[in-house]
This record gives sequence, C-alpha cells and structure tokens, in this order.
Amino acid sequence: MKIATYNQEGKKGKEIELLSEIFEVKLNEDLLHQVIISQMSNRRQGSAHTKDRGDVSGGGKKPWRQKGTGRARHGSIRSPIWKGGGVTFGPKSDRNYKKTIPQKMKRKALFMSLSSKARDGEIFIIRDLSSESHKTKTFKSILNNFPYLDKSGLMILSSPIKNIILGTRNIPNIETIQAKNLTALDILSFKRLIIMEESLNIIKETFLEKTKQKNTAKVVTDI
Repeated sequence: MKIATYNQEGKKGKEIELLSEIFEVKLNEDLLHQVIISQMSNRRQGSAHTKDRGDVSGGGKKPWRQKGTGRARHGSIRSPIWKGGGVTFGPKSDRNYKKTIPQKMKRKALFMSLSSKARDGEIFIIRDLSSESHKTKTFKSILNNFPYLDKSGLMILSSPIKNIILGTRNIPNIETIQAKNLTALDILSFKRLIIMEESLNIIKETFLEKTKQKNTAKVVTDI
C-alpha cells in the first residue's frame, strides 16, 4: 500500500510503501474485541472501595433490648439496613481486573488496527515534525495546517521528543505516544493517526522483526 507523506506545513510530498505485514492485515473482529477488552481491563485502577459492616466504626452496643420494646430486633446500628451502616456487596479495592493475553494476539490486534486506519485513509505520515519552541501556540498553528484533525488525533513519535510532548499536551483531543509503546487500544481510541516517518521503522523493529527473530530461534531450537 502506498501513502503520501506531508511536511509540517501540510504540503504533500513523496509517496512511500507501507509494509503489507503491518498495514494490510485482514480484520478479525473477535480477536480484536478480545484484545481491546483485556487492555481496557488492565488499565482499570480498581480504586473503588466500600466499607461493609465490619469496616464501619461504631455499633458495638446493641441499640435496644431484644424483646419487649415493640420494635424490630437489631444487633448493631452499622447493619446495612441502617443509615450510616455498611454497604452490602459493594466494590472492593483489592479486586484484580488484570487479564492475560498472548503477545501474538496483541501484535495481531495492533496490526489489524493499523490496517483498518490505513484502509479508511486515517493515517498521515509526517516527514519532519519538529520545533525549537515547546509552546502550545506553535503546535496549534502546525496542526491547523491539517484540517482533517478536527476530531481527535494520536501522534506517534519515534522517541520522547520533549518539545512536541510539551507543546501538544494542552491541545484538546491530541495525544502523543512512543511507537514502541503502541497498542491496539491506543490506536482505536483516536479518529486519526499522525505518524512520524521514523516511527514506521520503530514499529517494524519492535513488533514485526522481533517476532520473526523469536520464531526463527524457536525453529532452530526445535531442530
């Protein structure tokens, strides 16, 4: 698949060939759904916490005697049916939301996500995205050269370029990420992808060539 590249003024330049192993992968909706759900679960903080009747303070004394008052019997004012009492079956912070997913499935889902964006024309390759300034105003003017970034965009950097990270962090709906840390969830969370040309090699080396090396090593070991 061929795709045009752009400079930071928004002008089209040379066309480059995208790797078919990464950008022309057939969609498997079931696999992609499974990976996305697992990645969303792994990002859950699990900080919601409620106190049950054993955690709430007070309530050591029986509110009133068992019989003879004409009222219903109670043993503690911290019972869940009392105001200020414990919570029944509430969330606990010790719950583990982590899900394990094979690396091969993660990479496949990543390639399918990139392929989907490429097919829909939502990938834009930037040749030379750089600036000596880290001001938000500077990068707003650069992004205004790309009118198709009206909804949201993920900027995929080849390395942690400080000026770009600082200059875009206050722009709504624009996020930055290093190519080596890319996941399918990151890709599908944004409408469009802005990929630095150098990042294509990082994606290839991180997710494709390492896989081939592992498979080759396994074959040699098996022999």
